[in-house]
This record gives sequence, structure tokens and C-alpha cells, in this order.
Amino acid sequence: MTEESNSGNDSPLNRMRRRLTPPEFPTDDRSRMRMVVDSLILHLHPTKVPRSTLRWTYTWGLGGLSALLVMLLALTGVFLQMNYTPSPPQAYLDVLALRTDTWFGDLLRNLHHWSANLLIVTSVLHLLRVFFTGAHRPPREVNWLLGIGMLLLVVGGNFTGYLLPWDQLAYWAITVGTSILTYIPVIGQPLSGLLLGGPEVGAPTLLTFYSLHISFIPLGILALMSYHFWRVRKDGGLTIPKSASGREEPAPERVTTIPHLVRREVVWAAAWLAILFLWAMLIPAPLEGIADPAVSPNPAKAPWYFLGIQELLLHFHPLVGAVIIPTLGLGALALMPFYDIHTENVGVYFRSYRGRYISLLAVGGALLLTPLWVLLDEYVLDWAAWLPNWPTLLSNGAIPLAIVLLGIFALDEILRRSFRVNTEERVLALFIFLFTALVVLTIIGIFFRGPGMALYWPWEMPALH
Repeated sequence: MTEESNSGNDSPLNRMRRRLTPPEFPTDDRSRMRMVVDSLILHLHPTKVPRSTLRWTYTWGLGGLSALLVMLLALTGVFLQMNYTPSPPQAYLDVLALRTDTWFGDLLRNLHHWSANLLIVTSVLHLLRVFFTGAHRPPREVNWLLGIGMLLLVVGGNFTGYLLPWDQLAYWAITVGTSILTYIPVIGQPLSGLLLGGPEVGAPTLLTFYSLHISFIPLGILALMSYHFWRVRKDGGLTIPKSASGREEPAPERVTTIPHLVRREVVWAAAWLAILFLWAMLIPAPLEGIADPAVSPNPAKAPWYFLGIQELLLHFHPLVGAVIIPTLGLGALALMPFYDIHTENVGVYFRSYRGRYISLLAVGGALLLTPLWVLLDEYVLDWAAWLPNWPTLLSNGAIPLAIVLLGIFALDEILRRSFRVNTEERVLALFIFLFTALVVLTIIGIFFRGPGMALYWPWEMPALH
């Protein structure tokens, strides 16, 4: 009897032979293509994943949907670029030609426009999902920072693309949006001049925004997204979902990526592509008359994702509303993994059963207090008139900001003393309260601000001419 048969099929000698023997490469085209696709998939995914992470209700497919939207934007953007000249007024004429003279041009533009807007929503929701399940904590803090960077680039991509149709809506939205930059001390004015290419939005601005939109920003998103995928695998894959009690299976069952994960991703992508194509066929992307610097709409609003900041400018000194508050918010977001470091409940939505109730209270409090504060500041509070001899930075900046910060501190004390919540639940509640407040301010800016940026009910909004 030979040594091989005595030692069995899994002897060290056989294992060495298998390693040294090259795999048989398929000869037919279909099998070769399948091997290439499988290899590509396994470069992006681990070979096996925990079965519990495949539940839609844990990740909601938001990361995959965001990646799908990036690919769709790149593909439609290439076709749109072939039919576009970044020079006014030709840019507007090219967009009109896309809608009327180019086969499927209108569909491609609609797909590009709505996918770009949806990408902001899915990126924010993905960030929220990561935070709500504690997946931003060590060792995944680097990926959290990468996610924030990608979100900023996505917003930058939308902002630069907003101007490209060169219509009234785009022209004045970018005028308002870039004016926010001028409130940044020292570098604000030079930064605004660099983006605009002059004192106001014009032909140099369009060329600058076009260059950023098709080159630097997409390359930045692609680079960060690639590194983001790699970090997911390096950090151990997705977090394992747990029940609100914090218990998990001792050894979660692992299944192969192909077909279990890939099949779900394909179905999810196909469903969303169908939804996007149907939406693009039924809902045209907005396009107003050609940009006219001499005729300003009333009101002139920033793009919708900046309307929360524009709303803050109505209630605070520009330095506070446009610079200090957003900087504090981004800084707190970036530092979140370094002071919210409890890892016991990673994988539990909203940390615990009590965390879920606290989250609902935070949402309810923000929905009540934010509109109340807006109404009080609109119709009652007038710090500049009450303190006419004070600099407006103090009367309309430092004082209302101090009141808001005092209110946040009081909310934190109520949570700590009355509800006996721990540190991670307090962080969760404050985050949800402030995020909900930002959403409310954005909704007010979109639907409730009319001529002169005054408050109106949507159904009573005066007709704009």
C-alpha cells in the first residue's frame, strides 16, 4: 500500500500537489466569462459572509445602492458630456437640444439628475444606518471618516452639476450657495473668487464647475469608495446584527458570497434601476428659462441640500449660521468614533430597548421645538432691535447661539438625571435631536419660505413672476 493511500486524500503531500498544480482554465467563452466575473466579485467581497448580515432590515442595501448610483451617474454623465459645451449661452441650448433633438437625451438627463439627488439621500441614510448600529466605533473609525469625506464630495458633485444647465434656477441657486462661502473669515472671499472666477457667476464659473464636476470630484469619490470597500474587509466585514438585549449567536452561520449575497444584490439593483427608469420617464428634471443676471427670482434659494444652512442665516449672524454651526456639526460628526467608544452594543439598532424610546423622544422634541423656535425668532425675538448699540455678531450671533447651546446642555442634563441614560444613549439622543432639527429647517426652507424669505403656508404661497 502506498504512502498516499495510507495517509488519506488530505495528506500534506496531496495538499502540496494541489497547490503546485495550476487550476484548469475553462476553454469555452461562457465559462471563462463566469470565472472573470466571479473573480471580480470576490475582489469586492469576502468569500463567505455571516447569514445574519444579509437581512435587508439590517443594512437596507444603502451602501450597495449608493455604489449603483455612482456607476449610473458615471455612465449617464459620459453620454451627456458628449452633447454639452461648458459655455453660456451654448450650455443652455445644448440642454434644450438634449431634450428635443437627441435620442433618449431627455431620459439620460432625467436619470442623471434624479440619481444625483437620490445619491445625497442614500449617502446620508447610509451614514445614519452605520451610526444607529454602532458600526462607526473602533476598529471602523477610519471608514467612518471616509464616509464623511465621500458625503462631502457627493454634495460637491451635486453643487457643481447644479449650474451646468445654465437656467435661472441654477444660476441663482449657485449665486446664493457661493455667497455663503464669503462669510468664512480670511479665506472666504478668496475661495469664493476662485470658484466664481470673478466677482459673480459667469462663464468662468461654468467652466470651473464643469471641470470639477467631470474630473476631480468623480476621481475623489472613486478613490475613497475603493478604499472604503477595502477597509470594510480589513475591519472584519459588516458588523453582526444583535437583538436589543445585546445577545448574538456564539458562532454566526457563514454562507458563500456567491450566490447568497450576489443574488440579493442583483435583485436589489434591478429593482432600483426599474424604479429610476420609470421615475425618469415620468418626472422630467427641472429646467427654467435661460439664466438672466439682471432678473433675480423672489425668493432666490440655494440648492435644497443647503437650505438648512440658508435657514440658519435667517436666524443667526452669517458668521455663526454659515461657519460656526456647520463647522461644529461636522467636527462633532468626525469625532464621534473617538468619544462614543462603547463596543458592547455594536450591531444593535439604537443601542438598546431604552435607546429606541429615547430616540423617539428626541425626534418628537425636535419636531416640536424647532418650528417653535423658528416662529419665535420670526415674530417675537429681535435681538438687534433690543440691543441696538451691540455689534450684530453679539446681538444676533453670540446671544442666540448661547441660548441654543444652553438648551442642548439642558436636554443632556434631563436625559442624564431624569431618564438615567448612559453616555452612548445620550450621544444617540443628542445626535438624533440635532439631525431632526436640521431636517425640519430644510423642509421649512423648501416649502414654507416665499417672497422675501417670509413664512407662508405652501397652499397660500404667492405666485412668483
